[in-house]
Amino acid sequence: MASIKLQTDIDLDDPMLIEGLPGVGLVGKIATDHLIDTFDMTYYASVQCGGLPSVAVYRGDDSVLRPPVRLYADAERDLLVLHSDVPISSDSTETFASCIVDWIAANGITPLFLSGLPEQGVADGEIGTENSPELFGVATGDGISHLDREGIVPPRQSGLVSGPTGALLHEAIGANLTGVGLIVEANPQFPDPKASRVLLEHGISPIADIDIDTTSLIEQAEEIREARERFAKRMQQAQTEESSQAQPLRGFQ
Repeated sequence: MASIKLQTDIDLDDPMLIEGLPGVGLVGKIATDHLIDTFDMTYYASVQCGGLPSVAVYRGDDSVLRPPVRLYADAERDLLVLHSDVPISSDSTETFASCIVDWIAANGITPLFLSGLPEQGVADGEIGTENSPELFGVATGDGISHLDREGIVPPRQSGLVSGPTGALLHEAIGANLTGVGLIVEANPQFPDPKASRVLLEHGISPIADIDIDTTSLIEQAEEIREARERFAKRMQQAQTEESSQAQPLRGFQ
C-alpha cells in the first residue's frame, strides 16, 4: 500500500516542507541537499508511494540501504525536506503527487515547491546583477500571503509547471492546500547552484524564517563553471580535429 513510513519520532509543531525533486538545473535537489547537509537533518520517513522505482540507495562510507525518496526533519527549525535520488517518471507523477499531498494535508504541513525556469546565460551572472537568476512565486490556497509578505512577484509571462512538481501543485490546488511554488531562472543544460542559492536566500530563508549559510554553493558554482569551460574547450578541440581540412603531409612527400 502506498504510504509514508516514519523512521524516527520527531516532534514537529507547524512544519514547512521543502520539496526538492530533480528538475531544470537541479535547483530543487541542490537546495534541499544543502539544507540536509547544513542542518544535519534526520532521516524522518521513507516515501513508498505507488509508481516509484524499486531500487535501493547507498551512500559512500555507509552500508545502510535506504529507499530512493525520503523525508528529512529538523525539529529545531520545524522543517521537513522531501528528497529524491531518482527522477519521478511521467507515468507515476499523478499517483505519487496524490500520495504526497494527501499526507501533507492530513498532517497540517505547509509545502514549498521548487522549480527551475529554463533561461540561458543566467548561471554566469553574479547575484544582484543584471544577469542574476530572477525568482518568482505562485501559490495555492492562502499561500499568496507568504509571497506578498516577502515581496516575491509572480512570473512576468503566463506559463505552467510540469513534471512531478507540477503534479504536486495540481493536487495542492484540488485539495485547497495552502502552499507556495518558487520558480527561479536556471541554466537548462547544467546543474545550477547559483540559482539554488537564490531560492535559498530570497525564497526559502524568509518564508520558512530560517538562516541559511550558502557559502559552499558559491564554491560549487565556480567549480561547475570551470568544468563547463573545460568541457566546451574539449568539444571545440574535438570538432576541429574531426573537421574536413587540407594539411600538408610534411616528410611524407
